[in-house]
Amino acid sequence: MKKIVIAAAFMFVANIATAQDSFKADALKVIEISGAAGPMQMAKEQIMQNIPEANKIEFSKDFDASLPSLYEKLAVIYMETYTQDDIKEMLKFYNSPLGKKISNSTGELYKKSTAAGQEWGAGLQGMMMKYMK
Repeated sequence: MKKIVIAAAFMFVANIATAQDSFKADALKVIEISGAAGPMQMAKEQIMQNIPEANKIEFSKDFDASLPSLYEKLAVIYMETYTQDDIKEMLKFYNSPLGKKISNSTGELYKKSTAAGQEWGAGLQGMMMKYMK
């Protein structure tokens, strides 16, 4: 009887581990196909402007090699924030025509939003100066 209980407990733990692996894999897919990784490429492009030409190739390789650990951390955050069913629904959405359109435009929207935010911030400085006198 003791062996049956131990075997059942082992199978239960194995099933939980497998479910967690599946959940994490799905979270990583959402990060990839949602366009959430797009800002990282934009950050890379901005940083690359400050890297000497002779070092750009090596920096690019190192930067790209650092991304999987970031995505692993993001997956954990997604898993803490959303249920596994939520993640599965996100995958369905991002595989739909509208979802694909949104994920394909994320990078461009981020660029334009960043520019709009910078422009707004510059105007805000003038407004702040008006009230700081």
